[in-house]
Amino acid sequence: MISFSEHDHVLVTGCAGFIGMHVAERLHSDGVRVTGVDNFEPYYDPALKEARAARLATLPNFSLRRLDLADAEATRALFRDGSFTHVVHLAAQPGVRYSLERPEVYLRNNVTAFGHVLEGCRHYGARHLIYASSSSVYGANHTLPFSEDQPTDHPVSLYAATKKANELMAHSYSHLFKLPTTGLRFFTVYGPWGRPDMSPMLFADAILSGRPIKVFNHGKMQRDYTFIDDIVEGVVRIAVRLPEVGAVSGQVDFSLSPRGGAPYAIYNIGGNHAVALETFIDTLSHILGKEAVRDYQPMKAGDVVATYADVSRLTKATGFAPHTPLEEGLKRFVEWYVMWRVEQR
Repeated sequence: MISFSEHDHVLVTGCAGFIGMHVAERLHSDGVRVTGVDNFEPYYDPALKEARAARLATLPNFSLRRLDLADAEATRALFRDGSFTHVVHLAAQPGVRYSLERPEVYLRNNVTAFGHVLEGCRHYGARHLIYASSSSVYGANHTLPFSEDQPTDHPVSLYAATKKANELMAHSYSHLFKLPTTGLRFFTVYGPWGRPDMSPMLFADAILSGRPIKVFNHGKMQRDYTFIDDIVEGVVRIAVRLPEVGAVSGQVDFSLSPRGGAPYAIYNIGGNHAVALETFIDTLSHILGKEAVRDYQPMKAGDVVATYADVSRLTKATGFAPHTPLEEGLKRFVEWYVMWRVEQR
């Protein structure tokens, strides 16, 4: 398998985030020089981000920059001084439902900031930009499993629209400037050090506290849950694989882009298995050893009923497919969460 060299220098944006911290740790363990960037946006408890950053601070050959990528001048200086060979762009404003309340934050952190990252890569010699997209781009598409060939023109949330915008912006830079870019559509990532606004932590906290869980769409939902280690493995394997110019494999809507010729690719990274929400709750409840109390509610605006990833392109390109069983992944999440919960009291 292709790997990084000792001369590579990787920028990981959003390094104090859930996925960013794990990717930075993995790159470090592989012997790669890593610079991490984060603006510590207080969307959720900053203490969790600071704790992740503290873990990274103990690693040799890692440096952290507290920087806002929506600041054009600061981002330009970061790229000018960094000489990054690869950029793993994971910084973004997450959350579908919050985008209904604060749309301006999504436009700033997901669109403007991404534009500055693209400019940095273009002008300062990055060999490959790998960026986080989302399964949310499939929007109103009801054909399961979701594959990269399916249209993604009807997002049902602003968050999804900003991720689709990222894919289009990246394609334009790949086409115009031959900048190799690869977008990764993540499917419902979970695991240790996860976000407190996502279902594993929300549900675990409610179950342990004896509070009802809000179960939307009356439980008639499915998600392709993907354990964090599988996400990281996919990111690292793709990062060292430059997209081929004009290759159909991994290219979104290639037939609709007659000019082609862009070093551009898109891959799903998901568990390749749709899990019913009720099954997820039952599994988590069993691991915690406490019964969940359910509060059934209607569907929330911006949500989708089901996600399910076709990962055949990822497997063809890298020889890897996510494989961590839900029960194993949730056990590892619970082990971390119980300790974290005690520490915060």
